[in-house]
Amino acid sequence: MMIWMRMLKSVALMLAGLGGGMAMATQPNFVFIMADDLGWADVDFHGGNTPTPELDRLRKAGMELTQHYVAPVCTPTRAGLLSGRFWSRFGVANPRNERTYPFDTMTLARALKSVGYETCLTGKWHLGSRPEWGPNHFGFDHSYGSLAGGVGPYDHSYKKGEYAATWHRNETLITEEGHVTDLITAEAVRWLEGRGERPFFLYVPFTAVHLPVKEPKPYLDAVPEAIQGEVPRHYSACIRHLDESVGKILAALERTGHAADTLVIFTSDNGGSTSENNDSKYPADDYPEGNIPGNNLPLRGKKGDVFEGGIRVPTLAWWPGRLNPGRFEGAAHIVDWMPTLCGLAGYKPERDLKWDGQDLWPLLTGQATVGERTLYWQGPGFRAKAVRVGDWKLTAVREGAGWKEELFDLAADPSETRDLFAEEPERLAQLRAALQKLEAGDRDAVATEKN
Repeated sequence: MMIWMRMLKSVALMLAGLGGGMAMATQPNFVFIMADDLGWADVDFHGGNTPTPELDRLRKAGMELTQHYVAPVCTPTRAGLLSGRFWSRFGVANPRNERTYPFDTMTLARALKSVGYETCLTGKWHLGSRPEWGPNHFGFDHSYGSLAGGVGPYDHSYKKGEYAATWHRNETLITEEGHVTDLITAEAVRWLEGRGERPFFLYVPFTAVHLPVKEPKPYLDAVPEAIQGEVPRHYSACIRHLDESVGKILAALERTGHAADTLVIFTSDNGGSTSENNDSKYPADDYPEGNIPGNNLPLRGKKGDVFEGGIRVPTLAWWPGRLNPGRFEGAAHIVDWMPTLCGLAGYKPERDLKWDGQDLWPLLTGQATVGERTLYWQGPGFRAKAVRVGDWKLTAVREGAGWKEELFDLAADPSETRDLFAEEPERLAQLRAALQKLEAGDRDAVATEKN
């Protein structure tokens, strides 16, 4: 709590020095924190059974985006974040180890770097799992963590096979000891503490709370007694561990004097999972057996689904003195963050980057009103898809040789319990046309180079 009080004091002093004005004297810093498989109701502020005090404080002092959307699974969300484009344009719909982007893609990191930013990724990349496809080839000055996907908490190994050895620093494979959440956090804090005068972009994609979960005793001892079962207790401890790590990163911003000039975003890459924790695809490390209890209620669905529980995730934005505390109720999408951060940084594209996202900043700050938006999703294997136009959403899931379509009014039914497919033929036709138009752009940016 004292950390948060000091942060507020430093912000007040900054504003006093500016005479109460809100103009930015310099380019802001950005810290983008992404959890892995954290469900809608896995956090305390959405009724979760695990305390998340750091996130609760971030929410109280910042802004919650109540309708923030991502992809149903991990690689696509990351592809959307760093390109500002729907992942299906890159032919991506699944978690994958092959290279996602053409080498000349203008990523978020590359764009910010071009206007003077230092850039760092510490955590999970999963946009190309070989060193020659890693973050340093796409705009990051410094990179650390897993080139592939989620890893074992202590052995830091990905799934068995050619990408199992994945833990790296600047694309050199390394071996370290320690829990993965602690290592990712420590690298982020060290990097923050070594900054000079240049603005920075720090991207922290944690592997928590992705399976396999296996947590240290101090975190297990702090799990509420009401949570029973080995996997649920480890999962709860993993959430608490993640929450504490977010607090450590915020504390580092305060210690280095950057709390007042940094926009912090926290989100998850997809909805909560219910898969078996002791996944046999990973090297054995005595993992607890049982299903992951990812909680997306009251939303329908889970990780991998194009229903709300698979794609609507807890999301917070915090920038004291610049972003008023509260709630943003409009629809937002992971592809919006590249246009938003680039706009704040003063980056102006030299060519049309064909962003699917929009600049959220005027909406978050009340300088513009929320209008009707069209959002789009392709799910795993291109076997599930969805489009949202305004408050209406059409989902289509492959069943045999055909598609099962459902139509929902999210304003009245955010849990998608009442299918209006047969009752709204005109609305159905409108959304079908919108979906068909968006699908026409799929794979228009697929990497074609041989290397």
